Amino acid sequence: MKKGGVIAYPTETFYGLGADVRNERALERLYAIKGREFDKAISIIIGSREDVPRFAQEITPAAEILMDRFWPGALTLLFDAARDLSERLTAGTGKIGIRLSSNPIATLLAQNLSGAITATSANRSGQGECVSTREVIAAMSKSVDAVIDGGRTAGGAGSTIVDTTVDPPVVIREGSIPSSELHRGIREA
Repeated sequence: MKKGGVIAYPTETFYGLGADVRNERALERLYAIKGREFDKAISIIIGSREDVPRFAQEITPAAEILMDRFWPGALTLLFDAARDLSERLTAGTGKIGIRLSSNPIATLLAQNLSGAITATSANRSGQGECVSTREVIAAMSKSVDAVIDGGRTAGGAGSTIVDTTVDPPVVIREGSIPSSELHRGIREA
């Protein structure tokens, strides 16, 4: 990955495609592997909560509450992106999706790279997500440089995505964490 490789790795929901978030060629390759248009952003998984300020301009009070309650886990929070982040990650929106995974493999990969790795599902755009290395290999073996076998993932719904750049925060995609639980978490804080 440090040399621009793209790998498949397990998360708490599905297998993801990981590339160095600071390597433009790796990001371009990731889009090609996915068959994804450049106008669709790619979120990231960070190595620790302390990495958020490296990738986000501001952490709102609501974001702090959601991180306290639901990280690590299947919650991706949208922040205003740090100015030095690639537009390949933000798709020109100026926002970056950040997640602290509860999967130790995903977290360790991020910690040992540049503090973050890409966090898009290990599949071609429009295809189903993969929950096992067997599925990843069948779908992507000729495209990725390696597949890390972390066993079967939970599957089900993907991560919930919440835009914390607005007040109140807005659920962009309901996933593993129901919006009612998110709203309750903010109210109870």
